[in-house]
Amino acid sequence: MPLKVIGVGVGRTGTYSLKLAINQLGCGPCHHMEEVLHHMPEQLPLWQAAVNGRPDWSTIYNGYASAVDWPTAGFCQELNKAYPSAKFILTVRNAESWVESFSGTIYKALAGRDHVPDHMKPWLDMSNNVITKTGFASGLDVAGLTKAFNDHSQLVRQLIPADRLLIYEVKQGWEPLCKFLGQAVPSEDFPKTNSREEFWERIKAAT
Repeated sequence: MPLKVIGVGVGRTGTYSLKLAINQLGCGPCHHMEEVLHHMPEQLPLWQAAVNGRPDWSTIYNGYASAVDWPTAGFCQELNKAYPSAKFILTVRNAESWVESFSGTIYKALAGRDHVPDHMKPWLDMSNNVITKTGFASGLDVAGLTKAFNDHSQLVRQLIPADRLLIYEVKQGWEPLCKFLGQAVPSEDFPKTNSREEFWERIKAAT
């Protein structure tokens, strides 16, 4: 099935909550970095090839109707060309709070990738390459991360036509998301998950 919904917001902008919401609305299964982690033998070589300029999108997203988070977020331009009718969602948040969250989770995990079990290193290396491709190279300070975050948002806005793009903060809840996707608003609360503590619990479980 071709991708119908593509989230190009970077990690720590509510992408895990968005994944759960998309699945709940019946627009999944939704791909997320967690899928790569849970299916490394199949997924990792595909994403390594994609980073090196040889993407096979139909195989990468086989069985998925949507995708959010990295590594997807690192391929906005390529995916816009591959899926010209897809709807795109750019998750955003305050840049200062994002830098603090990213620095204390993903950036910290990548910085320590030489000290993880051997089976985790290829996944972290691929993640680092994708995140670097997105503009977030190793060693950036607060100002550098803030600029990269804002630059990514600007790039997405320039690439994706306004009628196919939702600029979205997960704290806005169901209404704008459901309107954009043409879905009824659920009676249940919008999912809120993947705190910093949950992030490290997932990394610990994987290692």
